[in-house]
Amino acid sequence: MRHRLLWGALMTVPVLLLAMGADLPFVRAIPPLANRWMQCVWSLPVVVWAGIPLWQGFWRSLVTRSPGMFTLIGLGVGVAAGFSTAVLLFPQLVPHEFQHGGGVPVYFESAAVITVLVLLGQLLEARATAATGTAIRALLRLVPNNALLVGEEGDKEVPLDEVRPGQHLRIKPGARVPVDGIVTEGHSAVDESMLTGEPMPQPKEKGARLTAGTVNGQGGLVMRAEKVGSETLLHHIIQMVRHAQASKAPVQRLADRVSAWFVPAVVLIAAVTFLLWWRFGPQPALAYAVVNAVSVLIIACPCALGLATPMALTVGLGRGAQKGILVRDAVALELLEQVDTVMLDKTGTLTEGRPTVAEIIPLPGYNARDVLACAAAVESASEHPLAGAIVRAAQERGVPVAPVTEFQAVPGGGVLALVGGQEVFVGQHAYLEKHGVKMQADFSSQSKRLQDSGHTVVIVVLDERPLGLIALKDKIKATTPTAVAALHKLGLRLCMLTGDNQATAQRVGSQLEIDEITAEVTPQEKLKHVQQARQQGRRIAFAGDGINDAPALAAADVGMAMGTGTDVAMESAAITLVKGDLHGIHHAIALSRATMRTIRQNLWFAFLYNGLGIPVAAGLLYPLFGILLDPMLAGAAMSLSSVSVILNSLRLRRA
Repeated sequence: MRHRLLWGALMTVPVLLLAMGADLPFVRAIPPLANRWMQCVWSLPVVVWAGIPLWQGFWRSLVTRSPGMFTLIGLGVGVAAGFSTAVLLFPQLVPHEFQHGGGVPVYFESAAVITVLVLLGQLLEARATAATGTAIRALLRLVPNNALLVGEEGDKEVPLDEVRPGQHLRIKPGARVPVDGIVTEGHSAVDESMLTGEPMPQPKEKGARLTAGTVNGQGGLVMRAEKVGSETLLHHIIQMVRHAQASKAPVQRLADRVSAWFVPAVVLIAAVTFLLWWRFGPQPALAYAVVNAVSVLIIACPCALGLATPMALTVGLGRGAQKGILVRDAVALELLEQVDTVMLDKTGTLTEGRPTVAEIIPLPGYNARDVLACAAAVESASEHPLAGAIVRAAQERGVPVAPVTEFQAVPGGGVLALVGGQEVFVGQHAYLEKHGVKMQADFSSQSKRLQDSGHTVVIVVLDERPLGLIALKDKIKATTPTAVAALHKLGLRLCMLTGDNQATAQRVGSQLEIDEITAEVTPQEKLKHVQQARQQGRRIAFAGDGINDAPALAAADVGMAMGTGTDVAMESAAITLVKGDLHGIHHAIALSRATMRTIRQNLWFAFLYNGLGIPVAAGLLYPLFGILLDPMLAGAAMSLSSVSVILNSLRLRRA
């Protein structure tokens, strides 16, 4: 495009001098007919060769029956160049009274200049679009080509595509992490800024997660590969952003529908303009008719209208990727602006999602190790954060974790499995009471005491006989209070839906000033709450991170998954927040509002431009002020309108 623009501009310069430099001595010396032929020789390569992208777009619009900006540009340039060539070859076609200045009127300079201006607009658009993909290209370059495989005979450097899940890799200080996995040895700080936008390196030690493309600090690490190749979070990010940038928002479909009737209307206006000027215009009437009809076609080009939505979306989505906000499609970004209620899971969303065992209370006849051993065995097969805390507690205290069979998760209740042939259930007090498992009075009072103090309490049951209880504590994320305040400032209502007990949920919700708190809900009940709120006319965004949140994420107007959560949650959500805290929700909604505001500004400008430009191009001001719009000026105005839309959209890069 740059090559065509350069040569097209160089060849257009002499055409302009010949057409408009009549007062220049060397131009005045050229006979009029030779002057016109020289314009033809210099301009046709510009129109035919440099303008190939223009004609390709024009042909596609005809073949697909989807009139757009290239339809109008092609008609305008084609009429100007075709008319000029025809009357130059066959001057007898033009009546003598319409000939002036020693020959027939030609508009080679208009065709050439308009072609160059269109190329300039297309090049600026291409550069701007490419600029918005900078973050994605940077992500693509993040992953190293090789990895350091840890083996019995020492470390071995292997190509990245040979790494398999379960293998151990060494990450040297300053090296990039090659795959997603878990730290098994060492401690360091890892720079995750390209994924999360967080400038401070994050501490990593045994058990911490590592993400492909992040940069290790000064310490050495050994990691166990879990996700490789197309399964890594980085690959997931790239695919989501590509898909989102290729999608269309509903507001874009509106612009497409407007263009569908707008182009035929403009062609009709141009035809009427031609006929009116030819019939009623001053001499040479035919020349005036052609000039004004071409000006209408050129200035009405809806390129600004066509760029208004995709340009802003592309920039906005690229900016989101830089800040760790991954949008599945443009529809989600548009819907997010309309959200008035945010529903939140508690564990892993408001809290850190890494609870710890605070207390174990066995019933008489049992000890804490018995309770922990049974619970850890069953929970070892679960993905829930509470399960991980119980298993970690067993490992830290040297309690063996027995194998289990027939494991099953009970939605909204707990988990169940056979341990050594005996049935062990680990779950909520309320669920057990509903199903007829009786608790001793003092046992129930201890459970209530712990819940009132903000603990999550699970009961361990062996063959329908309670063994004891385990109390867990999950810290509120340090960023949550300020994020909640920021969301309230946006005018949003916050609702917490959690499967945890009422006392714990109430304590967390009150501390954070959550507007509405609903506890002890199953995944099906979360889904029902979302559906009921939508039926009441509320626009719902649901944020969660677990498998149990997937139905609600899918049912909400906009589902927002924490990047620190499960794959099922991320697949069910329209937006993934890589960093995994509530500030991501605030940033996403603010980005959505800024992007949609920019789109409306662009559309308003495009409609206003065409609404004012077409009457001027048709010659409406000529009877009053003697003002006519030259096709070249119309082409320049058309390109400037596109540039204005592009520049307005690029402001989102600083949002």
